[in-house]
Amino acid sequence: MTTPALKTVIFPAKDLERTKAIFTALLGTAPDMDEPYYVSYTAADGQHVGLNPRGHEEGMAGPVGYWHVDDIDASLASLVAAGAEAGQPVTQVGPGRRIATVTDPDGNAIGLLQDS
Repeated sequence: MTTPALKTVIFPAKDLERTKAIFTALLGTAPDMDEPYYVSYTAADGQHVGLNPRGHEEGMAGPVGYWHVDDIDASLASLVAAGAEAGQPVTQVGPGRRIATVTDPDGNAIGLLQDS
Protein backbone atom coordinates (compact mmCIF):
# COMPACT_ATOMS: atom_id res chain seq x y z
CA MET A 1 0.00 0.00 0.00
CA THR A 2 1.38 3.39 -0.95
CA THR A 3 1.09 6.49 1.19
CA PRO A 4 -1.93 8.60 0.18
CA ALA A 5 -1.07 11.74 -1.76
CA LEU A 6 -3.10 14.95 -1.96
CA LYS A 7 -3.11 15.43 -5.74
CA THR A 8 -6.63 16.63 -6.59
CA VAL A 9 -8.55 19.72 -5.46
CA ILE A 10 -12.10 20.31 -6.69
CA PHE A 11 -13.78 23.70 -6.41
CA PRO A 12 -17.55 24.21 -6.58
CA ALA A 13 -18.27 26.67 -9.41
CA LYS A 14 -21.75 28.21 -9.69
CA ASP A 15 -20.63 30.36 -12.65
CA LEU A 16 -18.49 27.87 -14.55
CA GLU A 17 -17.46 30.24 -17.36
CA ARG A 18 -16.24 32.99 -15.02
CA THR A 19 -14.49 30.53 -12.72
CA LYS A 20 -12.89 28.81 -15.72
CA ALA A 21 -11.54 32.17 -16.95
CA ILE A 22 -10.00 32.83 -13.51
CA PHE A 23 -8.30 29.42 -13.28
CA THR A 24 -7.09 29.62 -16.89
CA ALA A 25 -5.44 32.95 -16.05
CA LEU A 26 -4.05 31.61 -12.75
CA LEU A 27 -2.61 28.41 -14.22
CA GLY A 28 -1.61 29.92 -17.58
CA THR A 29 -3.07 27.00 -19.53
CA ALA A 30 -6.33 25.90 -21.10
CA PRO A 31 -8.33 23.14 -19.39
CA ASP A 32 -7.52 19.49 -20.14
CA MET A 33 -11.23 18.72 -20.00
CA ASP A 34 -13.88 21.34 -20.69
CA GLU A 35 -17.41 20.01 -20.40
CA PRO A 36 -20.60 21.63 -19.07
CA TYR A 37 -20.56 19.16 -16.14
CA TYR A 38 -16.83 19.42 -15.23
CA VAL A 39 -13.69 21.37 -16.12
CA SER A 40 -10.23 20.14 -15.18
CA TYR A 41 -6.64 21.33 -15.37
CA THR A 42 -3.29 19.69 -14.80
CA ALA A 43 -1.07 22.15 -12.98
CA ALA A 44 2.58 21.90 -11.89
CA ASP A 45 3.85 18.52 -10.72
CA GLY A 46 0.68 16.75 -11.90
CA GLN A 47 -1.62 18.59 -9.49
CA HIS A 48 -5.21 18.15 -10.68
CA VAL A 49 -7.60 21.10 -10.31
CA GLY A 50 -11.29 20.53 -11.04
CA LEU A 51 -14.30 22.84 -11.29
CA ASN A 52 -17.68 21.29 -10.47
CA PRO A 53 -20.74 23.34 -11.46
CA ARG A 54 -22.96 21.06 -9.32
CA GLY A 55 -20.64 21.27 -6.33
CA HIS A 56 -22.86 23.48 -4.17
CA GLU A 57 -25.92 21.34 -4.99
CA GLU A 58 -23.91 18.28 -3.91
CA GLY A 59 -23.12 19.89 -0.55
CA MET A 60 -19.66 21.33 -1.21
CA ALA A 61 -19.17 24.41 0.97
CA GLY A 62 -15.78 25.15 -0.57
CA PRO A 63 -12.82 23.41 -2.20
CA VAL A 64 -12.27 19.74 -1.34
CA GLY A 65 -8.85 18.13 -1.41
CA TYR A 66 -8.87 14.52 -2.60
CA TRP A 67 -6.30 12.08 -1.27
CA HIS A 68 -5.39 9.44 -3.83
CA VAL A 69 -5.58 6.00 -2.18
CA ASP A 70 -5.06 2.40 -3.28
CA ASP A 71 -8.24 1.01 -1.68
CA ILE A 72 -11.03 3.56 -1.24
CA ASP A 73 -13.35 1.15 0.59
CA ALA A 74 -10.72 0.28 3.21
CA SER A 75 -9.64 3.93 3.55
CA LEU A 76 -13.23 5.09 4.01
CA ALA A 77 -13.93 2.40 6.62
CA SER A 78 -10.72 3.29 8.48
CA LEU A 79 -11.58 7.00 8.62
CA VAL A 80 -15.14 6.35 9.81
CA ALA A 81 -13.82 3.95 12.47
CA ALA A 82 -11.42 6.71 13.59
CA GLY A 83 -14.34 9.12 14.10
CA ALA A 84 -14.92 10.79 10.72
CA GLU A 85 -18.51 11.26 9.60
CA ALA A 86 -19.39 9.66 6.27
CA GLY A 87 -20.27 12.17 3.56
CA GLN A 88 -20.57 11.27 -0.11
CA PRO A 89 -20.55 7.49 -0.44
CA VAL A 90 -18.14 5.78 -2.82
CA THR A 91 -19.25 6.92 -6.27
CA GLN A 92 -18.01 6.02 -9.75
CA VAL A 93 -17.26 9.33 -11.53
CA GLY A 94 -15.43 8.14 -14.62
CA PRO A 95 -13.84 5.07 -16.13
CA GLY A 96 -11.91 3.47 -13.30
CA ARG A 97 -12.25 6.50 -10.97
CA ARG A 98 -14.13 6.36 -7.66
CA ILE A 99 -14.48 9.12 -5.07
CA ALA A 100 -15.94 9.51 -1.57
CA THR A 101 -15.85 12.10 1.23
CA VAL A 102 -15.91 12.22 4.99
CA THR A 103 -15.88 15.14 7.41
CA ASP A 104 -13.64 15.60 10.42
CA PRO A 105 -14.97 16.78 13.83
CA ASP A 106 -14.69 20.43 12.70
CA GLY A 107 -16.78 19.83 9.57
CA ASN A 108 -13.83 19.91 7.15
CA ALA A 109 -14.35 17.75 4.08
CA ILE A 110 -11.74 15.11 3.29
CA GLY A 111 -11.95 13.59 -0.17
CA LEU A 112 -10.76 10.14 -1.17
CA LEU A 113 -10.03 9.16 -4.78
CA GLN A 114 -9.09 5.80 -6.25
CA ASP A 115 -8.02 5.21 -9.83
CA SER A 116 -7.97 1.61 -10.96
